[in-house]
Amino acid sequence: IDVTIPRHLITVLCGPSGGGKTSLLRLLNRLDDPVQGDILLDGRPIVEYAVTELRHRVALVFQTPVMFPGTVSDNLAVAAELAGVQDGQFDQLASEAMLLAEFKPSLLNRPGDELSVGQKQRVNLARALMTSPEVLLLDEPTSALDPETSRALMKTIGDLSEVRRLTTIVATHQVSEARKYAHHAVVIREGRVVDSGDAEEVLGEL
Repeated sequence: IDVTIPRHLITVLCGPSGGGKTSLLRLLNRLDDPVQGDILLDGRPIVEYAVTELRHRVALVFQTPVMFPGTVSDNLAVAAELAGVQDGQFDQLASEAMLLAEFKPSLLNRPGDELSVGQKQRVNLARALMTSPEVLLLDEPTSALDPETSRALMKTIGDLSEVRRLTTIVATHQVSEARKYAHHAVVIREGRVVDSGDAEEVLGEL
């Protein structure tokens, strides 16, 4: 794979299941390392960054929401601790992250196991935002959601990308939905990039 991801825009990774979309996201976050070649962030190989620093800058939200034991606040506290957030800053940062993820701050004390799948995905998004990332990686973020919740979440992600000027990379097989929010598109099949460029042009051919 040889591809450049534009800054501050939403890029979608499209292609059939098993084509390599999730594998690529895992490489970008260093959950896995490539056998050969380099992945660059700001022109520097990501293996030169400390893993904790890299994951503060490049946050990954998984396909299936992952909730830690305890309340929503406890889940955000895990990310805050990893990011070195001071105790006096936590409440403000948590409220801001929840608002950006369009999840009511009043639910901070709700046990995680009482939330719907859509609510858990928004908590995962808010948790990722606690580290103030520059790059947000989303692996099929709407696959477990109903159509209405899916559209609402993708609108949130689109608004968030614009407000925070995030570089956002979304792996998805839902081409019709991707056309509505993506700026740039990369098509991956069998582990290879077969097309990339302006989303309207690339996705219009699928």
